[in-house]
Amino acid sequence: MTDQHPEEAPLVAPAADPEDRAVEAALRPKNLDDFVGQKRVRRQLSLVLEASRLRGRSADHVLLSGPPGLGKTTLAMIIAAEMNAPLRITSGPAIQHAGDLAAILSSLTEGEVLFLDEIHRMSRPAEEMLYMAMEDFRVDIIVGKGPGATAIPLELPPFTLVGATTRAGLLPGPLRDRFGFTGHLEFYSTEELELVLRRSAMLMDMKVNSAAFAEIAGRSRGTPRISNRLLRRVRDWALVHGIDLIDARSASAALDMYEVDARGLDRLDRGVLTALITKFNGGPVGLSTLAIAVGEEPETVETVAEPYLVREGMLGRTPRGRIATAAAWRHLGIEMPPNVAAAMPEDLFSVTPEDLMAAETTVDSWAQPDS
Repeated sequence: MTDQHPEEAPLVAPAADPEDRAVEAALRPKNLDDFVGQKRVRRQLSLVLEASRLRGRSADHVLLSGPPGLGKTTLAMIIAAEMNAPLRITSGPAIQHAGDLAAILSSLTEGEVLFLDEIHRMSRPAEEMLYMAMEDFRVDIIVGKGPGATAIPLELPPFTLVGATTRAGLLPGPLRDRFGFTGHLEFYSTEELELVLRRSAMLMDMKVNSAAFAEIAGRSRGTPRISNRLLRRVRDWALVHGIDLIDARSASAALDMYEVDARGLDRLDRGVLTALITKFNGGPVGLSTLAIAVGEEPETVETVAEPYLVREGMLGRTPRGRIATAAAWRHLGIEMPPNVAAAMPEDLFSVTPEDLMAAETTVDSWAQPDS
């Protein structure tokens, strides 16, 4: 459809790529004390795990929800480490039949932690089998077909299921109710991301000053995975330019080269806003028309660019189409004509809860199992 830059697109995308997974394995904290951010979830989860250890039993089943890149896989690994238990990892899309789940459950050992990523994407038959496994530690294996089919009960050892999802609303009520603890992960503050970056820089043996950490954190969209990815790109830039101590100027120059601006917007984000403002006078305009204007597929605009732009209050979704808010005009340094400002609905100057829900919902269609 157009010339695209696939090497640039994932730089500020929260979904993990192969390089992310390899690096995250080395940077991932091993216990709750080292885990940065999510104070409320950490405090509550720590209590749940400590109580389980004192009782000498497996921990209650845990459901972790939230956008990709915030640490759901990391917390699952920490739960297993804190309980001194082995960890089994799989994902909802990998379980297409009840037999797939039965094979996994029947091979679990006592106290083992089963991490099921993107649990909402599991097939319905497997989902129904999971109800009994979580509550009674038992599954019924169906042998035969038709009237002659029989159910053979299979007892399971006590285990802890850790489910992760980017769309908790898609989980059926009976499944959600079987989790003893539910934690929702929030986007990180800039200060928390600076702590993440300090820890990562230390592990990567990088010399970075405080101003550079603040510069990188401010462009990271509230997501640790993006922070670490940007830190690696800054490291590469400094290495090529022979810089030992990375300061704010170096970090800014490196990220500017990768077209990630001070608000964390990349080439596609700015292209969407620029098209909205310069070609359609701020909108409203339909998704397909907007996608053609920026030379991308509609799915790319909707799933890659829109979630963050909506969360930042720069783009609004209306029944008539997409519209650039006053914040978008200001960010691009373009003065909004009086007639456009007068015609714009007041609620588009701020992000509504519905906008945030739509943004988080959209992320799931492209997000991969995350850390």
